[in-house]
Amino acid sequence: MTAAFRQARDFLLAHRADYARACAGFEWPRFEHFNWAQDWFDEIARGNERTALRIVADGGAEQCLSFEELRRRSCRTARWLHAAGLAPGDRILLMVGNVPALWEVMLAAIRLGCPLVPTTTLMMPADLRDRIDRGRVRAIVTEPAFAERFADCAADTLRLLVAGKAPGWQALPAATPAAADSEFTPPVPTRADDPLLLYFTSGTTAQPKLVVHTQVSYPVGHLSTMYWLGLQPGDVHLNLSSPGWAKHAWSSFFAPWNAEATIVMHQAARFDAAELLRVLERCGVTSFCAPPTVWRALIQLPLETSPWRPRELISAGEPLNPEVIARVERAWGVTIRDGYGQTETTLQIGNFPGQPVKPGSMGRAAPGYRIHLLDADGRPAAEGEICVELAGRPAGVMPGYLDDPARTAAVMQHGHYHTGDVATQDADGYFTYVGRNDDVFKSSDYRISPFELESVLVEHPAVVEAAVVPSPDPQRLAVPKGCVVLAAGVEPSRATALAILRHVRERTSPFKRIRRLEFIDLPKTISGKIRRVELREAERGRGDQARREHEFWEEDFPELQR
Repeated sequence: MTAAFRQARDFLLAHRADYARACAGFEWPRFEHFNWAQDWFDEIARGNERTALRIVADGGAEQCLSFEELRRRSCRTARWLHAAGLAPGDRILLMVGNVPALWEVMLAAIRLGCPLVPTTTLMMPADLRDRIDRGRVRAIVTEPAFAERFADCAADTLRLLVAGKAPGWQALPAATPAAADSEFTPPVPTRADDPLLLYFTSGTTAQPKLVVHTQVSYPVGHLSTMYWLGLQPGDVHLNLSSPGWAKHAWSSFFAPWNAEATIVMHQAARFDAAELLRVLERCGVTSFCAPPTVWRALIQLPLETSPWRPRELISAGEPLNPEVIARVERAWGVTIRDGYGQTETTLQIGNFPGQPVKPGSMGRAAPGYRIHLLDADGRPAAEGEICVELAGRPAGVMPGYLDDPARTAAVMQHGHYHTGDVATQDADGYFTYVGRNDDVFKSSDYRISPFELESVLVEHPAVVEAAVVPSPDPQRLAVPKGCVVLAAGVEPSRATALAILRHVRERTSPFKRIRRLEFIDLPKTISGKIRRVELREAERGRGDQARREHEFWEEDFPELQR
């Protein structure tokens, strides 16, 4: 198993600057049984004292763990979890920040065959209850600061802390194991198609979808992501992403260690572009990946004066402005390369090392992926939905959504996985993103489901109808804006806006709060459906940021900042 994985990986490394050869000759390795922690990580980690993980905190404090140390720690954690009652197939909700235990627990869970439900630390109690219930979670692993958010969860759930104490919670072992305590054999071999990761991702319905990934689809599938990032053995890679989101597993776990690179994480309470630049220089980062919001902040600095000179710069999450790319290239002589994928897949499309980058394009199909643009009937289209051909089953595509055969069937049609995103393709094979074919949008790299927020808005007694659309924002790209029809007799006043914004804040996680409100009549079709497209276009074309009549922004309310 290790030999087949290494052969596929080494082929991509050998052709990292020869895109045509990589696409023509790459084949996904196939397995009946596979356990990435044992069959790959242990092979590169055993006796390897090179740094695998380096975490730099505010103030400059550091934690460094070698490949061998992480191997031993994760073996001990796996054995402890098994002794605590967890068996292969038991699901673990993991909600911790960028601390070493995050990587230890992930490796341990893979070893044990326990599917993980990665969860951002932004999640509030209602969201957590939904994830625990629908994910049928057997154990929770978190930090003391977040323990109270789980107070209403099922009493029989195993509750574990990575450090510290809280009533009713057990602490995971913290000490580095001795050499004699550094092995673990899973109770049963893990099959390649066993579930490994369960990701909740926003859709156009009230409930987020629950994406299933297997012991192969992310671990092996992220060979395409490794190729896009341009990583090589010995590299130092920093990806700016929060735990709990798929991109963290993409570029802060599987892809770097597939390449035998060092992962660097910047553990900061608040984002500070100047401090981030100092960390990049101090750690000798060779490859840096960040969302456009971070790139837009970095170009406000005098980049030319920084002695840091990276080899690879990558952006992901949303299209990056050409002027940002040009500004960075003038400063450092390196072109930021864009890429495209989803929680449901690994990197599908990208601008790869050594290849020409066309302004505005997200690149070409990744090795191992065959991408077609299809219309609603599954026919080729000049501008169509981005669809992944399933013939030969590319390793990086999810098997489906958990307990949702109808939704799975809807995206697995016409012999393709349908992404729901629309693009165009030129004669050279370069794809250019057009937009989403539903109403989901991104804010600060977080996917926002309008339907989910509209459901919260209409719970307020003053609200009759609501539509949520993205409102342009210079830092976050867009923020959620609620367009609201008020109940008869309710005044479109500041007091009404404050009451509704408070109502939403109490019921949603911070990253998906309504940040702007406007009291208006909603445009509708002849059949009575709200025309969100008109609302989106009105926001996109508003030009200046002046308030409209009966429009209120979160910033207008000091009471909400307390």
